[in-house]
Amino acid sequence: MTKSISTSRVGNNAAMGLALDVLLISAGIAAYFLFPDNLGFLTRVLIMIIMVLSLDLVLGYAGIATLGHAALFGTGAYAAGLFAVYISGDPLLGLGVGAAAGGVIAFFSGLILMRAHGLTLLMLSIAVAQVLQEIVNKERPVTGGSDGLQGIDMDPVLGIFAFDFFGRTGYWYALIVLFVVFFFLKIVVASPFGLAARGIQESAPRMRAIGTPVYWRLVGIYTLAGAVAGIAGALSAQVTELVSLDALGFTLSAEALIMLILGGLGRLYGAFFGTIIFMTVHHTAASIDPFNWLFVIGALVLLVVYFVPEGLLGLPEKLRKHLRWGG
Repeated sequence: MTKSISTSRVGNNAAMGLALDVLLISAGIAAYFLFPDNLGFLTRVLIMIIMVLSLDLVLGYAGIATLGHAALFGTGAYAAGLFAVYISGDPLLGLGVGAAAGGVIAFFSGLILMRAHGLTLLMLSIAVAQVLQEIVNKERPVTGGSDGLQGIDMDPVLGIFAFDFFGRTGYWYALIVLFVVFFFLKIVVASPFGLAARGIQESAPRMRAIGTPVYWRLVGIYTLAGAVAGIAGALSAQVTELVSLDALGFTLSAEALIMLILGGLGRLYGAFFGTIIFMTVHHTAASIDPFNWLFVIGALVLLVVYFVPEGLLGLPEKLRKHLRWGG
């Protein structure tokens, strides 16, 4: 009986996951035709979803608290931008460079960060981003400093699809990269590697007791997340053809964390819903009142944290529970 219920639950979860996958892909395609005049904004949303997915891998699955995730995003952005300026404008090669740069920074910083916990870990993660930002600012002849890295000229994607002023190619390019990353991460979190990360989040001492190398697992998951964040940064550099110091700023890290909290941690799908809601509310509120839009974001976060601490993705389940109790 128990086995039958468990099998049924797994089947329901798989069906729900497939339905969400189809919904997200359909929404991504439909958005291109429904909002042809807002492709620039929609592309930024897609890029931020990749960034938040990488943060979910770190925080939602492994329980690594960080406020310096922009260090990985910005490293990928500057690496891809410099690669395009000085070596080659090939977009796919640039993505690889951004992923490698983000992964390398994550690995070496992770060797230190993964030995810390709690507030110390938070402060160290912020410090890494600040150090990188200062290095980029000082190397003005190469990076452009506070003026940003300019002169990025991208070649057509696959030598066929040129980046255009309206952002059509940029949108499809970002959308395809997003879903390649998303389905790759779905495989990762369902693998023994991903399950080990969940086990470490729930009880690191127990994982050590069964022989899991906890420290190196955490370094590994942080390195993988760094590569994904580097891809997001590289996409940003390629699509906008500009990289600024904001790519390494604390604000970006904080906003990514808010997006993840809004959507829900440890689900991957939460990155989609949280990012879309945050950036849509931000875009709308800032256009109405450029000075007080943060009030709206703050109120939204308070409501979600208070009423749906699991994130908006947990709202249907919460409603079902309330209806069941009412019945």
